[in-house]
Amino acid sequence: MTTVEPALLAANQAHKRAMPMQRLLGNGMEWADAVELHARADQGEPWHRAATALGRRDAERAAAALAAGHRRTARAWYLAAAACYRFGQVPLSDGDPEKKVMYRHLIEAFGQAGELHDPPVEHVTIPWGGGLLHGWLLRPSHEIAPATVIVVGGFDGWREEYYTGALHLLERGLAVLLADAPGQGETRLFGGLTLGADFTNAFSAMVSWIGDDVRLGDRVGVWGNSLGGFLAASAAVADHRIRACCVNGGTVSPVEFPIRYPRTAEKARLLLGITDTAEALRFLGELALGEDDLARLACPLLVLHGTPDQVFLVANARALFTGASSRDKTWREWADGDHCLYNHPLEKHTTAADWFADRLLTP
Repeated sequence: MTTVEPALLAANQAHKRAMPMQRLLGNGMEWADAVELHARADQGEPWHRAATALGRRDAERAAAALAAGHRRTARAWYLAAAACYRFGQVPLSDGDPEKKVMYRHLIEAFGQAGELHDPPVEHVTIPWGGGLLHGWLLRPSHEIAPATVIVVGGFDGWREEYYTGALHLLERGLAVLLADAPGQGETRLFGGLTLGADFTNAFSAMVSWIGDDVRLGDRVGVWGNSLGGFLAASAAVADHRIRACCVNGGTVSPVEFPIRYPRTAEKARLLLGITDTAEALRFLGELALGEDDLARLACPLLVLHGTPDQVFLVANARALFTGASSRDKTWREWADGDHCLYNHPLEKHTTAADWFADRLLTP
């Protein structure tokens, strides 16, 4: 009988807590894959290797379906493969070569699924800050989309994780830019950009890029999840071309997460590109929305939060909502909602999609 290292089992249990079933399922993983990933982790298989095996199997299913002419089935399996690679790479440090290998598999699988959309999903780059912001552009079937929503994630939940929510926006006639902001995903791993004090300028570059695309209208919204909620609100403060802002599971002070859970400090170091933990936390602590900042948050605002959220406390999301000067602002709180409302995906996605449609599609 093979003995499993206690440290590996402990690490896998931590990964399961960070990526529980509701998060895996609500953000794109197929049920059987999610169950098997957790089971293999319980048996002592390294998390990323179990996820890689599942992703490879799903990609093979996708290729077989495509060869048989079943394009919709192929798209579904490519998306499932991308989800496996995406959740699998989360625990790996940037210095681990397997992380970038898995991330390239993720990009490839998601891109192959995107090619089977109508119109196809586009892999886009936006020059900024001496590097490249990376994203996926999803457009509705009509020729010109009247409005676009920029969607961003947080410390480690990056753009593809929000594809399910993007589909709800797409169905309502909105274009979507699934973006990796500085410090996130492909933008960090391959674009060379980390999060700095000027990050709102990166969002302004995205807004300008959207405005320069003749297929997209000039109305822009932003939807941020977790840390991304803070980034989205900050962007809306800085750039009044942003006409609507949704903050899901966000905060006025993102340093609260690594302060409360010191083991997550590495996420802050990677996000910021600062190797010293104390310096990273000091700098992250300076990235906060104060009263004067929130007084300039004037566009329509939707804040979604779960009461028991322990990543970003509900009180800090409430402070963002209360401090905003928006005349049109809506607060939604779920008494049993976990972080980013992973356990209420349909209600979360439809609430946000309807809200954006009401505010961006009406002249």
